Amino acid sequence: MTKPVPITDFAQSPPACTALLLDGLAGAIDAVADRAPASHQFLRYGWYGAAVTAYGGHPRTLIVEREGVPALALPFAGFGPAALGLAQIPGCYWPFRGFPVREAAPPAVFDAALAALGGAVRGLRIGPVYDGDASVMPLIAAARARGWAVLDRFVADSFVLDIDAARAEGAWPRASTLKKNRFHEKHLAAHGTLDWRFVTGADWSDAQFDALAAVEEASWIAARTDGSDAKFTRAGHGAFWRAAAADPVLAEMMWAALLTIDGAPAAFSFDMNAGALKYAIANSYDPAVGKHSPGKLLYYRNLVRGIDDGIAHVDWGAGDSGYKRTIGAAQGPAIRDWLLLRPGVTAVAGRMLGPLWRRTGNRG
Repeated sequence: MTKPVPITDFAQSPPACTALLLDGLAGAIDAVADRAPASHQFLRYGWYGAAVTAYGGHPRTLIVEREGVPALALPFAGFGPAALGLAQIPGCYWPFRGFPVREAAPPAVFDAALAALGGAVRGLRIGPVYDGDASVMPLIAAARARGWAVLDRFVADSFVLDIDAARAEGAWPRASTLKKNRFHEKHLAAHGTLDWRFVTGADWSDAQFDALAAVEEASWIAARTDGSDAKFTRAGHGAFWRAAAADPVLAEMMWAALLTIDGAPAAFSFDMNAGALKYAIANSYDPAVGKHSPGKLLYYRNLVRGIDDGIAHVDWGAGDSGYKRTIGAAQGPAIRDWLLLRPGVTAVAGRMLGPLWRRTGNRG
């Protein structure tokens, strides 16, 4: 890693903010993530390192310090043809692709970040991220104020479950739901011995990831798609999650509920627990036992365990809303891709081509 080079010093904004541009991923990423809102604390060195391991790229890191303390960490790598000078934040799509900022960071931190970015890249892609993102929205506001072109494209609507609100209205899950689940479990047991268990922290191993991959390989993902979107297979994103689990802090956040029947993996749900918020990343089941709703049975068990562990909200992200609404989820913030283009010719061209960028998204 090269020696940090000061990019700019905002002495006029007491206390001063200094931006440093480093080659590679900076260790200071973790110092910022540890002081970010709980929802963003998974955005660690190990998270971005896993992305580089799985997807490649040569990262750099922009660090903004306030009074010598890291307040913002923004890793980025080349995006598109090198001649365009564009960059994007590395990471995995799930649950979103953003960067950590120390909680309650003042506007001067974002001003310093933009001044440094403008000297390093012509444009930065951020996302997909949620509307209202605590790190991204202040940077976007600063970009607009400084004359950057800010383009967005709609990706999808998210779905969220407010468990505390649901429980305030009465027992949750409802007694009728639990009765139906017991009925299905009874018939599911006709296929063999059921074992329900949870995996997190030091439990993670190649064998555990192989079990999740085995369910995906038997599921509709393998039957109806090319499998590239699978989360845990070798052909999908398995390399990312295996690499991420090497960080013990991330491993503790990574949470799986797993059902086996006679020892064979039959269903799983995989989440990231971020404080009282659970990001529902993926779930799947073997269609050979699909008649008895193993995925739903497993997820209700997972939610009940989550309540015991202090989970108050579940973020299901995008995708099929049917089963999510059945469980009680409601539409949440929109998910968007953002492109920030620095002032000057780049911004002018970006504003002209903005409609093309937006049309590459989905219809809201």
